[in-house]
Order: sequence, then C-alpha cells, then structure tokens
Amino acid sequence: MTYVLDTNIVTALLKGNESVKDRLKNVVMRGEDIFISAICYYEIKRGLLDANAAIKLSKFNQFCKLFRILMLDTQSIFDRATEIYVNLKQKGELINDADILIASSAMEHDLILVTSDSDFNRIPDIKIENWLCRVDAR
Repeated sequence: MTYVLDTNIVTALLKGNESVKDRLKNVVMRGEDIFISAICYYEIKRGLLDANAAIKLSKFNQFCKLFRILMLDTQSIFDRATEIYVNLKQKGELINDADILIASSAMEHDLILVTSDSDFNRIPDIKIENWLCRVDAR
C-alpha cells in the first residue's frame, strides 16, 4: 500500500501524537511508501512561518526529508478535481478546493489518503484511513 498524508495528520505528528507516530512507524517498517501532499506541505509551512514556530519548522523540514512530496503535476489530476467539484456541488456537498485537489491527486495515483477530515467522506471511491482513530474511518 502507498499513502499520502493530509495536513491534520502531519500536524498531529508534529505535536507528538502517539497513535499517528505508531501507525507511521508500522507503515515504514513494512517498507510501504508515504507521500506528503504538496498542499499539505504548503499549509503546514505557511502556518509555521506565520507563527514563527522555529522548532516545529525545523522538525517539519526534517520530516519532509524522509518522505516525497506528491506534486500536482498532471492534467489528469486537475481533470479529476473538476469532476469531483461538479459532483459535490450538484449534491450541495461542496468542500474546499484544497481538499478536492488533495483527493484528486491521491485518487489519480491510487493512494490511500490518511486524514481525520470527514469532508473527504463525501467523495466517492476515495481510499481513506484515519490514523488518529484506533479503528479506521469508513
């Protein structure tokens, strides 16, 4: 299996959440791949810089050296994102654009999105795990 981490999961790691740390260690020990969403990278880094949180920023930079960033680098990611947007809008269940792009990149690369954000449950066919819970959501 291959995973992509959402912002709330990386934030939990930076705060030392034991459940998330244990799950991450298990995945790494199994030799499975883990990515950080490019949007997650942006959201975390801007927040830490804005808060002048030098220690957490250093920790985050070290963390980012261990895992690759999943870029928004293909037209198919954006094509899928537009389909997700229209589908959710027509149902009256729209979520923010950043989450739609995170979801579309995860789906396009056939990755499991690790998140505790229930908004992603509105997106059909997305694979989700919530490492903040003892039992995965969905």
